[in-house]
Amino acid sequence: MSITELTPEDVENAVLVDVRTPEEYAEGHLDNAININWYDENFMDEFKTIEKGKTIYVYCKKGGRSASAAEMLNSSGYKNVIDLLGGYDALEEKK
Repeated sequence: MSITELTPEDVENAVLVDVRTPEEYAEGHLDNAININWYDENFMDEFKTIEKGKTIYVYCKKGGRSASAAEMLNSSGYKNVIDLLGGYDALEEKK
């Protein structure tokens, strides 16, 4: 799914995760997104409080880190991980 197609209804009962660095997150992020840094050595530990059946949308700057994060989450038993294609840059370009 493209990040530009995401609606408030999509994330109403889901978790929105920005996997960029805290510095990137501070420069701008989607409303209600939590920041879990892909480069943090405790990356997967941050997901322990999120139930594995919950829908999780992940995004980064362009799509590379979020694709890797989605793959790791899927292989760890998370059932509904959706990588938002295009990343935050695609949203900025759309403005």
